[in-house]
Amino acid sequence: MPHALIKSRNARMTAALAGLTGLAVCGLSLPMPHDATAFPPGSLGAPITLLRPPLPGQPAAVPLFRRPRAVAPPSPAVVHAWLADPLSPPDPLTTTPAEVSAFFARVSSDEAAILARSHPEIVGNLDGAPTALRYTANAARFPQSADRQILAFDDHADGRVVEVLGDLDTADRVVILIPGADTEVANFDNGLGDVERRSPRWQARRLQERIQAADPGARAAVVAWLGYDPPEGMGVAVVREDRAAAGAEALTRFVDGLLLGRPDRSVAIVGHSYGSTVAGLAAPHLSGRVTDMVAIGSPGMGVADRSALHTSARVWACAAPDDWIRRVPGVRFLGMGHGTLPSDPEFGALPLPCDDVEGHDGYFVPGASALPAIADIVIGIPSPSPATGAAASRLVAGALTSAFVAGEPVGWADPAAQTEANSR
Repeated sequence: MPHALIKSRNARMTAALAGLTGLAVCGLSLPMPHDATAFPPGSLGAPITLLRPPLPGQPAAVPLFRRPRAVAPPSPAVVHAWLADPLSPPDPLTTTPAEVSAFFARVSSDEAAILARSHPEIVGNLDGAPTALRYTANAARFPQSADRQILAFDDHADGRVVEVLGDLDTADRVVILIPGADTEVANFDNGLGDVERRSPRWQARRLQERIQAADPGARAAVVAWLGYDPPEGMGVAVVREDRAAAGAEALTRFVDGLLLGRPDRSVAIVGHSYGSTVAGLAAPHLSGRVTDMVAIGSPGMGVADRSALHTSARVWACAAPDDWIRRVPGVRFLGMGHGTLPSDPEFGALPLPCDDVEGHDGYFVPGASALPAIADIVIGIPSPSPATGAAASRLVAGALTSAFVAGEPVGWADPAAQTEANSR
């Protein structure tokens, strides 16, 4: 992006922050919260109840967010028809993935198939429902996707779509790609402005190809997850966390559903741009079987540093040399901004190589160093960073062992602590 446009975009974001806080934020060291759950009540415009992560030995904190759902819920008529079914299915607006899974375990395969045909809008978007059943339901609503694996589809407003590449039922490693601002159903396939490298589906395909090339036997699935409503443009919404917080709740439910009945499965999350903010806000509430979080081209994960994410996962980050995101003020004040850029050394993330990545949207372009590095993280063989000489130990059977930078451990060094986290 030309330097003048970088300056203009940065100026608009800085002005949005300054105008809404009454402060000239650029160049100032502003106070910011020091953990991912410290949202000033009412500062983000919606009622909110947030709980800090539990201390060791305490039960998990539930609930997490009290915010609007990430996307429009099914219409009242659709929900009423579903709840009136003689099989007494669970309420899609309040049920948990575990309750959904238990319901489908009780009904016969024929009954489940009838539910999918009769209520495709519900079944196709129900975390915890059988994977194949969701594919069938969404193919009925979205006929042009019959040869694709659509795990969620919503055509309200900007919509949402979740697509799987690979065999999700047999995968013991799942990577979730979360796109950023301006992504919607209309550009999911072709990319914003018809720029292919911006397409979540294209990015997922490139990552899947690289994983298969690196390890043909890897049982890994790639999920392009547009399961939330990203902000549009460079207005106020992009420096607030409302959309990210709603997305974080949806992401947590989605991950919970993925892990049901699969104790051998682990998850890696890759957030691009505003998608990394979604991942950061979800981090304290995700299962310990989320072993890696990758922030690329990130405006911030909602915290001051890696430790404030309260996660057992390794956290990786990079920003391309000419990525305009580097010029975003690394601040968080009164609900505005997203905190320290994860690519800044002070954040404490493990560095990914991306010196040869071009711009804000080039992280998945074949030939650049970021793509194979992300693929290695997914299959559990993180590559050394040429910039720092950092080395990371191997993931074995989904268990996280210590990672080291300059001889210092990052993340979990205590196997007992990791075992406890993996049971969450």
